[in-house]
Amino acid sequence: MPKLNRWGFLAVVIALFMALPVMVVGSFVFQATNDNWQHLLDNLLTEYISNSLILMLGVSVGVLSMGIITAWLTSMCEFPLRRLFSWTLLLPLAIPAYIIAYTYTGLFDFAGPIQSQLRDWFGWQYGDYWFPEIRSMGGAILMLSLVLYPYVYMMARAAFLEQSLCVLEVSRTLGNSPLKSFFRIALPLARPAIITGLSLALMETLADYGTVQYFGVNTFTTGIFRTWFGMGDSGTAAQLSAMLLSFVFLLIVLERWSRRRAKFHHTSNKYSTIKRFQLYGWAAFWAWLACLLPVLFGFILPATQLSIWTFTTAEENIDSAFFVLIGNSLLLAAIAALIAVVIALMLSYSKRLFKSPLIDTSVRVASLGYAVPGTVIAVGVLMPFAWLDNSIDSWMRANFDFSTGLLLSGTLVALVFAYTVRFLSVSIQAIDAGLGKIKPSMDDAGRSLGLSPFKVLRQIHFPLMKGTVLTALLLVFVDVLKELPATLILRPFNFNTLAVRAHEMAADERLADAGAPALMIVLVGLIPIILLSKAISHSRAGGQQ
Repeated sequence: MPKLNRWGFLAVVIALFMALPVMVVGSFVFQATNDNWQHLLDNLLTEYISNSLILMLGVSVGVLSMGIITAWLTSMCEFPLRRLFSWTLLLPLAIPAYIIAYTYTGLFDFAGPIQSQLRDWFGWQYGDYWFPEIRSMGGAILMLSLVLYPYVYMMARAAFLEQSLCVLEVSRTLGNSPLKSFFRIALPLARPAIITGLSLALMETLADYGTVQYFGVNTFTTGIFRTWFGMGDSGTAAQLSAMLLSFVFLLIVLERWSRRRAKFHHTSNKYSTIKRFQLYGWAAFWAWLACLLPVLFGFILPATQLSIWTFTTAEENIDSAFFVLIGNSLLLAAIAALIAVVIALMLSYSKRLFKSPLIDTSVRVASLGYAVPGTVIAVGVLMPFAWLDNSIDSWMRANFDFSTGLLLSGTLVALVFAYTVRFLSVSIQAIDAGLGKIKPSMDDAGRSLGLSPFKVLRQIHFPLMKGTVLTALLLVFVDVLKELPATLILRPFNFNTLAVRAHEMAADERLADAGAPALMIVLVGLIPIILLSKAISHSRAGGQQ
């Protein structure tokens, strides 16, 4: 392999620059505390920690139960509408948790259609009946579980589809029922994939701001906002962010530690069309119902409610200002996605080209952004950018009596940088997968023809992985479109996006007015969901699924 040259060093520098926000926040672990931190420690920190842990535990139960059961049923069983459910079960992934929280609040609140209809039917008044409170810890767990279970579902289903058929056949010949085969064979083999999906869901749970803030559940993310904007204390907010960052790192370490000794291998290359277990009668009905309920409550009902709100408020909300919001959102998402994919191409290709521990470590550190909540990324971006702006401004004032103002912080530069840091890992994983399918002999052939490393990437690799690059672009594009907390903190004054507008309308209890921007986010989010569904369906080497 070539020695580390300017290309390699540039890759290391870029990777470390992308990791700057995480390192800045992490450094505040060692900073001295103040009175505000003592106030948090005495009155609020215990609540933040306990609520975050309860939320993670509840979401774990929800996503594992829904994700694993539906993945097994659609992979290994035959029942009515199985093919339809195999891809519709991914649809809730297109709805951000804060949007589904708004829709269910509109449906189940005291003034919503459900309770209003009950009062009309039975002549009840306020206080005459009990109804579950949607704005609660239980409600937050349910909302997050409904939109995050697809992480476990798609990882588990891909693992079930990739399992060697002979292993399942041997299990059946030994007298195991389909249920015993599931618990004794399929589930242990799929465990690494399931743990990965669960880790992604829990990272999203820790990163959530819109749902917990709207439901009044105090967690680290809401505490960071209150400390920064309520107390005006950026240092304490950064220290709180550093504590949340330690939770994220602990989650990553535990996930890797849980698999430290376990090795999972398929001992056969026998792959053929799966002979699914045919379900009849009540078994088929319960399987059908188990797959219907997550889709119904995770996508169909929220999307229907958003459509109704959009239609009823179209005259007031669908105007030129709304199209400006769409333009702002799409422009930011497109710029961030393009930058993230270009950087991912350079970093992934550098790993392939040099096989250097320095590059591998740098890229791993740069990829931590996706595991870090948007609030933490925003704090980590704003602090160094604000310091740089103030330093430049002070120097210009001292030497030229001229104020430069805010060049980075408070501008779209800071916002796009935060998006890139947050979602760079998404594009790196996609690009790594695409490059991994290209034989190393292709590189050798290109170099033997006198092509430079850059030309090998541009003329050989890129044409072979256009689909992968497009997938990475779309995934980052939609993630940026849905991102709320980083946008709230870093957006310039008088600059709104669809996510911010939906949040503002919901915060003002104008839920119907939040319908149009929320529905637009959901519609755009459907694009990568369709691509993911196709990829999973063709992930097994033994025939169509």
